[in-house]
Amino acid sequence: MTRDRSPRGRRGRDRTALIAASLTALSLTASGCVVVHGEREVLPATSKAEAAKALEEFTDAYNAADKAYDSSLDADHITGALADIDGARLKAGHANHPGGNPGHQPLELSDAEFTIPKKAGWPRWFVADATANKGGSARWLFVFTRNALSEPFQVAYLTLVAPDKLPEFKLDEDGWAEAVPAGSADLSVAPGELSEQYATYLKSGGSVFSDGVHTSDWRATRERQASKPGLARQYIDEPLTDGDYAPLALRTADGGALVFFTTRHFEKQTAAAGASVPTPGEDVQALTKGEIKQSLTLEFVSNEVALDPKRGSGSGGAQVSLLGRIQGLTGAQGD
Repeated sequence: MTRDRSPRGRRGRDRTALIAASLTALSLTASGCVVVHGEREVLPATSKAEAAKALEEFTDAYNAADKAYDSSLDADHITGALADIDGARLKAGHANHPGGNPGHQPLELSDAEFTIPKKAGWPRWFVADATANKGGSARWLFVFTRNALSEPFQVAYLTLVAPDKLPEFKLDEDGWAEAVPAGSADLSVAPGELSEQYATYLKSGGSVFSDGVHTSDWRATRERQASKPGLARQYIDEPLTDGDYAPLALRTADGGALVFFTTRHFEKQTAAAGASVPTPGEDVQALTKGEIKQSLTLEFVSNEVALDPKRGSGSGGAQVSLLGRIQGLTGAQGD
């Protein structure tokens, strides 16, 4: 069952109508031919029917890839951060279980809702959120994106958020959502700057982000683990903002935005003289290059979803709240 957030008056519009509206139009004037570029037109990213089909196709491909531990089976349906995270998971799984996933449990989604922005230019994208048979009561948030009409929609971001943390989105009179530009100056932090700000916060702290599991708690955990008898840990955090890692933001009803963004993280474990790095699990070993002698450097990709408040809201300036984060190991190097 799905609940449609797209306009009632346009439910009958199918994918053909949207494609036709997006194509370059030609008109004759007294001075000759004038080209109107479809990529400049403000249009809904897709129809509700096509969004639902994209979610269904992703789920089928994701389950097939998970069952076989074969990343080629869902490669056409994922990109960006999710492709890095899930691709590495499947690679490790295949290395350790070449016959397939012995613990495979199909992902089942229900009660799906679609928030579709009306915008010009590429990428065109939309958000789907649904209840799943995994992850407890959390809603699964998928961001589908594509860079041309000839391409399929692919999931770039996947995060899990508690139902009561999901914001209300700003919708126009027809029910379309509003995409917020990466450089928007009316928010506490421009969406395009959130990845770098988060990386800086994890290193140095600050007041940009509110306390929570993915901010102050994570920094405290790192500090506790930084130095233990026989083993030291060092951390490096980097923004990821280009191409399919670009942040995507939806305007919320209160004037803020829900922002999806990506970061990369490194953790280097170095053993003291006479000690050794703890033996990692089989999945880490499957992704490790080199021989682990005195150090092991782990590389992670993380995708986050945050509530970015309207600039000037709240007393003393409002802080960005991290609602969810999914992180996966994407590589390792032994030395």
